Amino acid sequence: MYVGVDVSQHQLPWEELLRRVRFAEDAGFASVWVFDHFTPLYGDPEGPCLEAWTLLAALAASTARVRLGVLVTGVTYRHPSLLAAEAVTVDHVSGGRLDLGIGAAWFEAEHRRLGFDFPPTGERIDRLEEHLQIVTALLAGADRPFTGRTYRLEQTRYRPLPVQRPHPPIWIGASGERRMLPLVARHADVWHSFGSPDDLARKSALLDGMAREAGRDPAAIARSTSLSLSEPWDELRATVDRLRGVGVSSLIASWPAEGWPRIEELADKVLPDLAAA
Repeated sequence: MYVGVDVSQHQLPWEELLRRVRFAEDAGFASVWVFDHFTPLYGDPEGPCLEAWTLLAALAASTARVRLGVLVTGVTYRHPSLLAAEAVTVDHVSGGRLDLGIGAAWFEAEHRRLGFDFPPTGERIDRLEEHLQIVTALLAGADRPFTGRTYRLEQTRYRPLPVQRPHPPIWIGASGERRMLPLVARHADVWHSFGSPDDLARKSALLDGMAREAGRDPAAIARSTSLSLSEPWDELRATVDRLRGVGVSSLIASWPAEGWPRIEELADKVLPDLAAA
């Protein structure tokens, strides 16, 4: 089982974030994730919340082994060419340790507060589709024009190419069955979602069929979900067993509300069993 940890950068200064990430690397977590928001999701609305991709570059230069990603990048915040350039930069700084998470964005109040456009859901999904097409073309060195509903490029060319070829693994955060899962079926290396094991199993079966319709092997799309660490350890192990049983192979643990003692206990008593399973 692939086990990562979300270090939750809201309300935290750089020094504490770096401490968390280096701990995760030393403890044997497979990956570390930040989120793509500019204001905290809880607590003091005026508290600190460092920007995701510049933070990721700093973390890439401050670590050696752990994989790094944004879970997930909102398509409303950056032009796809800018996102591609940021991804290439982090992939080089990290020596090929980037996982490229992307999604349709959701936090309307944050968009309004800071002046980012927040189009309706359908248009955001359209933008996500175009982001995926443009970013993967740029990272693969496709060198061709692109004309979409929202974006137009004279040439999909950027240098250098990423360390990971043809591109870092694409993680798509998605739950909607009508439009988002078909998009996952066409583009994702990893599908990340939320829900009970039964709900994830049902959607995973739908995704299998959609992948086949798109001409892809369903096994080429790994399944990932988030994991709360606040349950008793026996219950946590039972939850992981159920998730494994429905095909989930990647777990991203949320930084526990109980703080350092809980995450240290997980790393010491539970993580070795989870990672080996």
